Amino acid sequence: MFERFTKDARAVVLGAVEHAEGAGSRTVDAEHLLLALLDRRGSRGSFALSALGLTDHSESVRRALDDVRRRAGLSRAEAEALAGLGIDVSEIVSRVEEAHGVGAMSGDWKDKRWWTGHRSFSRPAKDILEKSLRIAVARRDRHIGDEHLLLALTTRPGVPAEVLADHGVTHEALERVLYGPGEAKAG
Repeated sequence: MFERFTKDARAVVLGAVEHAEGAGSRTVDAEHLLLALLDRRGSRGSFALSALGLTDHSESVRRALDDVRRRAGLSRAEAEALAGLGIDVSEIVSRVEEAHGVGAMSGDWKDKRWWTGHRSFSRPAKDILEKSLRIAVARRDRHIGDEHLLLALTTRPGVPAEVLADHGVTHEALERVLYGPGEAKAG
């Protein structure tokens, strides 16, 4: 499938691997794809993010993703569901960090030198890559661009879609920016 990716989409995937390595994560996650998209300039995806005002708020997105990592990757919806069961995720994070240090629940493996293999893609990240292919095919695009990756991130429930929506970047808004108001199709 990687041969169908444009230069920009390949750069996003490689950037996601770099973000995973920098965080000490054993897997490349959907959040790493989002971070790599935020790094891009001069591509269709970066144009769409800029048009929706996200480039002015990219640090806010990065902070939101860091907050999610601190609570073991739980989305706001998952934390609210746990709260409905009487489980206060913030309290758990506070207690764990009090005992083991800030970021103890993030799942990062910094300074764990025993692991040196290649990073695999998590199931959610693989789902994003597969969904980007489906979006490109549905639009009859010959190649998968970074804009397809961005659209895919907004269609899958989870942290990246939640953080993007909090910043005004939804699937519908991206479709309008990328393809015009009359061309929006279901992803």
